[in-house]
Amino acid sequence: MLFSFSGLVVSKMRRSASKKTGQSNSTPPTASSATDFFPSGKASLKEMERIDNLFYSYSNRSSGMIDPEGIEVLCADMEVDHTDVRILMLAWKMRAEKQGYFALEEWRRGLKALRADTVNKLKKALHELGKEVMRPSNFVDFYSYAFRYCLTEEKQKSIDIESICQLLDLVLGSHFHAQVDYFIEYLKIQNEYKVINLDQWMGFYRFCNEIKFPELSNYNAELAWPLILDNFVEWLLAKSS
Repeated sequence: MLFSFSGLVVSKMRRSASKKTGQSNSTPPTASSATDFFPSGKASLKEMERIDNLFYSYSNRSSGMIDPEGIEVLCADMEVDHTDVRILMLAWKMRAEKQGYFALEEWRRGLKALRADTVNKLKKALHELGKEVMRPSNFVDFYSYAFRYCLTEEKQKSIDIESICQLLDLVLGSHFHAQVDYFIEYLKIQNEYKVINLDQWMGFYRFCNEIKFPELSNYNAELAWPLILDNFVEWLLAKSS
């Protein structure tokens, strides 16, 4: 279901042996231009042109977007693994709406904010982007975005357990390693839940931030926790007894 922003998506990514960086395989859309999107100014216009040209070197002619294959080639050019969480962070910075695809306006938005108009500049910007996302106020938004970004079907409101486990490890595993590992273990052995919704997803982030672990001494099931977390805590207590 996912493309390579997480491990869930590798199956949808196929490297094109014939696609070369810098060779445009798409023509500029007529719906908007760089001058429509950014303020005027000679230096700014030059930067916009470079940002647009970089987009066209990875975009697909038929869709007019950078597709999963194009993103994989971009990752290779930046020498960044396509499962690196920073690629998902890049999508967050662009406010990309369609999973596995970057539209021109999204690309402009993200690269303009990152001041990146070449592959090398974008590669360097990923390091700073990682630090930006790690700020608490930004991370909550990124964590929520990661879930919504994986809703690929119309009116879809939940994500299957297998995908959730991979997504949790990708976006939260480095912050709350023990909590994530135990929750993934629980999700894989329980049979009651086949999918996870946004409320449950955000509830687990709150759990990681607020609950003493592994003591669980301040967990109160009477408070407004998603039921799945009550069950998770019961499982943890039974496991440790």
